[in-house]
Amino acid sequence: MHLPRLMISAAHKSSGKTTVALGLAAAWAAEGLAVQPFKKGPDYIDPMWLALASERGGTGGAGGAVGAVGRPCFNLDPHLSAADAIVARVAASGAGADIALVEGNKGLYDGLALDGSNSNAALATMLGLPVALVLDARGMTRGVAPLVLGYQAFDRNVRIAGVVLNRVGGARHEAKLRAVIEHYTDVPVLGAVAEDARLAMPERHLGLPTCAEREGVRAWVEQAGRIVAGQVDLARLREIAASAPALTGLLPASPARIGTPAPVRVGIARDRAFGFYYADDLEALRAAGAELVFIDTLHDQALPAALDGLVIGGGFPETSLDALQANAPLRAALREAIQAGLPTYAECGGLMLLARSITWRGRRAEMVGVIPADAVMHERPVGRGYVELEETASMPWPAADAPRQSHDAPGRVRGHEFHHSSLENLDAAAVSFAYRVTRGHGIDGRQDGLCMHHLLASYSHLRGGAGSRWPQRFVGYVRQCRAAAGVSSPTTPADLACCPA
Repeated sequence: MHLPRLMISAAHKSSGKTTVALGLAAAWAAEGLAVQPFKKGPDYIDPMWLALASERGGTGGAGGAVGAVGRPCFNLDPHLSAADAIVARVAASGAGADIALVEGNKGLYDGLALDGSNSNAALATMLGLPVALVLDARGMTRGVAPLVLGYQAFDRNVRIAGVVLNRVGGARHEAKLRAVIEHYTDVPVLGAVAEDARLAMPERHLGLPTCAEREGVRAWVEQAGRIVAGQVDLARLREIAASAPALTGLLPASPARIGTPAPVRVGIARDRAFGFYYADDLEALRAAGAELVFIDTLHDQALPAALDGLVIGGGFPETSLDALQANAPLRAALREAIQAGLPTYAECGGLMLLARSITWRGRRAEMVGVIPADAVMHERPVGRGYVELEETASMPWPAADAPRQSHDAPGRVRGHEFHHSSLENLDAAAVSFAYRVTRGHGIDGRQDGLCMHHLLASYSHLRGGAGSRWPQRFVGYVRQCRAAAGVSSPTTPADLACCPA
């Protein structure tokens, strides 16, 4: 298959790469193109914005456009996923798209590994992506030339197809930069985006807000699209994307299809407070036979009927303390169901919700109270970056039914974490832990994956596509519990109590 595609990367972090990528996606979507967005690395928030920017048609508020047509943004991470899985994801998600846009993270050559094997450049090489390099031009004139030449020379396997000058100080500044680049390099200038207060992205206490948290995000994205369209050569970028080689030769063999067992109903907490889910993980849950039922923890006062399992992803519960504490009926329903044995998986913000309380900026709010501990927010990160975990005998989920990735031994899991909270006053005698932490912090620097009842709650975020196969394992555990309960679909806490711990 041939999928026009390119990567938007940068010389270094905070160059304005996300703004440019969002502007390009919005501009092409406004032209009626089907844009398939991707984000390199572990990230929940940028993909929300990229998916919103890629929507075509309709008008709406912060939650998305009414009647809009869009595609979910998928994450591509060479540290967490094998190359064939990444290529297969791009091919599957990009089918039918007019153009695929991959936003890098950090700088083009930045990455965890010394050899650059998980850098943006490595991903560009793997997928045959031409690179448009965003350069923060503030304070630069002639010095831009050695920067461009150095990035070209560092890895000749990476095709830097052009540069986008960002935060340009005016027409005179732009003319100087263009003249220098034209004189000393053979890299074309694809656009020059002027310094513009309207392009300042809204931020919050932990960075960019989710789309659901901020009113007017659609208007901001559409405005960014118009500004970028007026200062970047969209047609030339499409030509560059079209020059990417065919993906066909890079695709792995298709796995044999297997039958899908009877479906189970899995609740997914998704609202302004909780929304950190990878699109491919939701796909994997459905493929494993889960019917997803979405729950608004801020407004729903009861759990949906006949739930077999529950997932509470990450998010920012601390920004919704009043609403979460005020929704006492749902907190009570969650507590009753989980204590009765509802199979539940909670990550980070979900873990915080299930604790006794959350304390943030001197204010304490009551939470669900299943986990015998209190979540306390701190000014600085407690855990940040990639994690590596070893499963213990307390891991409740059945083993994966497919080989793990070559870089992971059996029982080892890779993921990532980013949390400013810690669990305080934990009653260690009441819980066990599914993981030993070999890299990262987890709950206490040594352990993660708190287990009690049929709950597994961790600060680590997993990706099914990264080899953990957590969606398949969790759905398998849900079926296991349902079978042990002896009911076709548990509808009451009493039914669930039959499932052995």
